[in-house]
Amino acid sequence: MMTQQEFNQFGKDIAEILMLKTSPVAVKMLEKESDIPGGAIRPKRDRNYHLAQCQAFALARRNKMTVAMLKEDHWCPAALIAYGMVPRPLPLKGHPYNSFKEGRYIGVLTGPLDTVDFKPDVVIIYSNTSQLRSLMLSMKLEDGLAVKSHYFPPSCAYAVVHVMLDNAPWIVLPDPGEFQRALGTEDEMMFSLPAGRLAGLVTGLKEGQDKEFAYRSHQMFLRPDFPHPDFYKNMFRNWGLEVKEDKL
Repeated sequence: MMTQQEFNQFGKDIAEILMLKTSPVAVKMLEKESDIPGGAIRPKRDRNYHLAQCQAFALARRNKMTVAMLKEDHWCPAALIAYGMVPRPLPLKGHPYNSFKEGRYIGVLTGPLDTVDFKPDVVIIYSNTSQLRSLMLSMKLEDGLAVKSHYFPPSCAYAVVHVMLDNAPWIVLPDPGEFQRALGTEDEMMFSLPAGRLAGLVTGLKEGQDKEFAYRSHQMFLRPDFPHPDFYKNMFRNWGLEVKEDKL
């Protein structure tokens, strides 16, 4: 089992290796009020306002705040339904998504992974598409092929509920709330994974730092007859196509 210090270090490693603009977000589903750390902000109680869950994610990753969202703190129905804090309407209008069993959790806790003092269930990484590509290419092929994806609202459900229910990573397109109300940028995607898989992810990222697809060294170029890696050359030879040997 990972220690709190390991979780925090993983947050620092991911942000540094991928050169992220904002912190990876630690997410913990709350079963009881005593699970809330003392320094957490509770929007309604402490600030007398409400937030959407995507805004709590934004405060965690941008402002380094730990935010506890109980039923009374929410200002958007999607997270309330998805996290099982209210009865699930039947039929559910809009895009379908899974929900936790009603009453299983009383709320959700979020904070910056590199500094939180709680162990998360899920970690959400907000990245641009190039950072996401490097992250995916650092994974073992079988792990990368197991990553699921979803491109419709609500992203707060797919990035948490589906990750926990499937025990699998998901790539999620940030929904309109993320962009309009939570300061999301036009180039961002969400990569969300079970916290138990962090060690493997960070190991792959570290091992990939000296390889051609590392984010720091993956530079753009537009060059005819660009140098081929060996496996390209072998395929071209098998197909009877021209191969250019590298010049010394």
